[in-house]
Amino acid sequence: MENSSGIRASLAGRYATALFELATENKAIDTVETSLASLKQAISESEDLSALTSSPVVSREDAGKAIAAAASSLGLDNLTTNVLGVLAANRRLDQIPALVRAFTTLASGHRGEVTAEVTSAHPLEDSQIDALKAQLKKRVGSDVSVSTQVDPDILGGLVVKIGSQMIDSSIKTRLNTLSQAMKG
Repeated sequence: MENSSGIRASLAGRYATALFELATENKAIDTVETSLASLKQAISESEDLSALTSSPVVSREDAGKAIAAAASSLGLDNLTTNVLGVLAANRRLDQIPALVRAFTTLASGHRGEVTAEVTSAHPLEDSQIDALKAQLKKRVGSDVSVSTQVDPDILGGLVVKIGSQMIDSSIKTRLNTLSQAMKG
């Protein structure tokens, strides 16, 4: 795993590494990955859940109860639920997005894949994602798992991050570059 030492250097990475090791022992990597994806989606769709994970005002006890209830209603597996309880007890719920990214990277590395984080102005269709995976596979030489997110601020195009590399073909960046060139 090429990124594992870099992942372990961060706080969320240490939690993700511990969760990954538990998932490996229990042969539940795919189950945990699915649970984390559900949690990530729920946080992005629910203002209340997002506020819970980022609010420093919520007590540890209340955060623990709330995140346990959310985990139960989302149908998350036990390993993920237990790690969320530890995060709540340590006031680290704000680390969930980074934990999800780190775990996904570890799981992809375990499968021999490279993870690409793709940002687009509009949701990508499955056919577009498949075409992007094929192009990225040609570029990096191994299978690529794609994690997508939508950011209307980029106006159009894509921003692709693979490890420490970033390919920015967004219209926003192109307009900024053109603006700087015209000023100079």
